[in-house]
Amino acid sequence: MKNPKNLFLLAAFFISVALQAQKTNFTHQDSLRGTINKERSWWDVLRYDITVKPDFNKKTTIGKNVITYKVVEESHSDYMQIDLQEPLRIDSVVTDDARKLSFTREGNAWHVQNKLGAAKKEGKITVYFNGTPREAVRAPWDGGWSFSKDSLNRPLMTVTCQGLGASIWYPNKDHQSDEPDNGATLTMTVPNELTAVANGRLKEKKSHNDGTTSYTWEVKNPINNYNLIPYIGHYVNFSETYAGLKGDLDLNYWVLDYNLEKAKPYLPNEVHNMLDSFEYWFGPYPFYEDGFKLIDVDHTGMEHQSAVAYGNHYKPGYRGRDGSGTGIGLLWDFIVIHESGHEWFGNNITTKDLADMYIHEGFTNYSETLFIESMYGADAANDYNRGIRRGIRNDRPIIPEYGVNAQGSGDMYTKGSNMIHTIRHSLNNDQLFRNILTGLNRVFYHQTVTSDQVHAYISKKAGFDYGKVFHQYLKTTQIPEIHLYADAKNNRMYFKYANCEKDFNLPLSLVGRHTSLKIFPTTEWQSVEVSNDQYVLFSAPRIEKMYYLTPKVLNSMETEKK
Repeated sequence: MKNPKNLFLLAAFFISVALQAQKTNFTHQDSLRGTINKERSWWDVLRYDITVKPDFNKKTTIGKNVITYKVVEESHSDYMQIDLQEPLRIDSVVTDDARKLSFTREGNAWHVQNKLGAAKKEGKITVYFNGTPREAVRAPWDGGWSFSKDSLNRPLMTVTCQGLGASIWYPNKDHQSDEPDNGATLTMTVPNELTAVANGRLKEKKSHNDGTTSYTWEVKNPINNYNLIPYIGHYVNFSETYAGLKGDLDLNYWVLDYNLEKAKPYLPNEVHNMLDSFEYWFGPYPFYEDGFKLIDVDHTGMEHQSAVAYGNHYKPGYRGRDGSGTGIGLLWDFIVIHESGHEWFGNNITTKDLADMYIHEGFTNYSETLFIESMYGADAANDYNRGIRRGIRNDRPIIPEYGVNAQGSGDMYTKGSNMIHTIRHSLNNDQLFRNILTGLNRVFYHQTVTSDQVHAYISKKAGFDYGKVFHQYLKTTQIPEIHLYADAKNNRMYFKYANCEKDFNLPLSLVGRHTSLKIFPTTEWQSVEVSNDQYVLFSAPRIEKMYYLTPKVLNSMETEKK
């Protein structure tokens, strides 16, 4: 972007463009990836046990994934679709009773023939794979393996794959709706001088006679596919505990050895502030069983469940920048806050379809506003949320087509956040708003969801159907206008919505220091009697600060009436 004030917002822009360009004509491959078809619907993933051995010099990998599954349809296909993206290849597929299964390849989808008896309820297959995986050109915006080097010119390896899909590096059912219910393990075999870290807790460390060591990490909780990630480098660890809502939470920091001295005084303070805020607003951290950790990377960062990637150079802001233009974004570490916020929205609550990714990104972007309110007060939070609107492009809808692995506009971040802020001010009841956020994380705990489920829950708890509001902000690119006309002679204020869907019906709570009003505008003129001290409630800057609307104060209603 040419405007330097938008440098910080390159994140939203690049993840939207690089991971899923907007398409008008979707292919059969898009449907194979994005649809729960007959080869996917009959089996539910219970567990992944992944083993991988990367070769840093050759930039190749070899490994296997033991997939434990449950049969959920009595009448089902004799085939199961396993996803693994080119140029990686599947060598063989073997059942738990040592039968070798045949398979065919269709692009990135592998059709494995797995005939089961009618009585069989659970099964297990081991998928062996190898090859030269796709390499990330500009992680994390361009996904794949990163075979990079740290500042001392030593190997540093990891993977980023959100949107692009976990099948870029290991075979799996690559659809967000099916998480391994019973968790997963990730075993990495690396040269002895390197340390391998992954999600959850270290289960086993085993030395071999060939100068390598295997590290096995285990996640007890369900986890979405793109969050299972290897980190391999010259890591050292320090740890502590946090007294949280569910007891002591284990916190671990895996940093490159030369970062240890600056990490120790910096990261715990940022993490404690984050947990204080988010456990208040969202409820308990969702993965106490697996702990929480930050891990050094050479890219900016990612929200990998219980193993958050951190690359913000141990400084506030987003690598020294503030996306809001207010200066408030330079008071706290963006990566610690934003990527950790995904533990609640994205990791605890995961969308079934990539099209609904605003649930991950919009709510997590809004977690920044809530964190600022916890630390610096409501005025600072309102200013920040208003400031980040400058990154909204309104180029295309936030929610695109379903069933084709399509990702909508990068506006899912800042526009999604401003929509939530708008609904919050419409409610004008922060205790209710907080109850909605904690309720979402409780009711949909460790679940995959649709946006319709989330919207229905919010509307039910709010006591108002916000369905038309969600539709306006998520499925159109119009910024609603609120037209205002003051009839001072008759002590009335007239108002209506414009530049929006005809049934847009967002209620507005207009709150001042000593007076307040709640109005229910539609696309038809309405009016309310106001006192002299209530006119200020209709101030355009006041409305625009609290709501993602464009206020227009009119001198006459005649044009509108025509």
